[in-house]
Amino acid sequence: MTEGIKQTEFTFPNQVDFYRGKVRDIYFFEDQLVMVASDRISAFDVILPEPIPYKGQVLNQIASKFLKATADIVPNWIVATPDPNVSVGLKCEPFAVEMVIRGYLAGHAWREYRDGKREVCGVALPEGLRENDKLPEPIITPTTKAKEGHDEDISREEILKQGIVSEKDYEQLETYTRYLFERGTEIASEQGLILVDTKYEFGKYNNEIYLIDEIHTPDSSRYFYKEGYEERQELGEKQKQLSKEFVRQWLIENGFQGKDGQQIPEMTPDVVKSISERYIELFEKVTGEKFVKDETSNTSDRIYNNVQAYLEKEN
Repeated sequence: MTEGIKQTEFTFPNQVDFYRGKVRDIYFFEDQLVMVASDRISAFDVILPEPIPYKGQVLNQIASKFLKATADIVPNWIVATPDPNVSVGLKCEPFAVEMVIRGYLAGHAWREYRDGKREVCGVALPEGLRENDKLPEPIITPTTKAKEGHDEDISREEILKQGIVSEKDYEQLETYTRYLFERGTEIASEQGLILVDTKYEFGKYNNEIYLIDEIHTPDSSRYFYKEGYEERQELGEKQKQLSKEFVRQWLIENGFQGKDGQQIPEMTPDVVKSISERYIELFEKVTGEKFVKDETSNTSDRIYNNVQAYLEKEN
């Protein structure tokens, strides 16, 4: 197995800035940005110590596919994908919220519900729900977009009260979010999957709202297998799922939830390999396409050369 890309350290002509996110290295130019999907992996808003081979390629290629598949709903930031790990796009001014939408009671929302809360981000939830139950209708549960540390749940009312997003823009974000989730649900269903929950990020370019970042990837979404879903719910069994939740569960079982004083468990080569294989499985199941591993001996050089060639061609 090829080594994972932990980080990149490039300098390109006409580059004006650089930002390293949890899993992406972003190179800024005057009106564009080059986003490199590394193989870093985060959970509970903590970057884990070992990169996961092919994870960046998986995320970048899924996101590119689904951005194209939803471009009729909302314009998006992507201009080109000159490398399996790279997307080039418009430099939008991001909104300081993430639009999380949930069709089922799973993950964070379930943990809140299990602990007695009957409201998430100002949205009331009925009594009597079980983990992974389908919600009466999809709910939007936004979070603040933290540059460091944990994203925090926030209600629509609080977003408007604090002036984080104008009411006009927020209503448009909600509309786009629901349409995107509906499209994502349809695409997933065609592949025998259920899109359980996901998040979308938006920004502005020339005063127009654009969809930015990635969509419908295992890092931003949770999927269940459609076949057997009802039976597993009736029997109270865990759902067969494709998402990053299995990484979170592995961490929880080993005593880590990102809290102060907790130690990240050892990521052995077998653990890293199994996570990589799950990401590839998700790519193939979600897209219906065979994943082609890029086996370049020096992935960093490949990325640099492909980006450099693209920039030279554009200039």
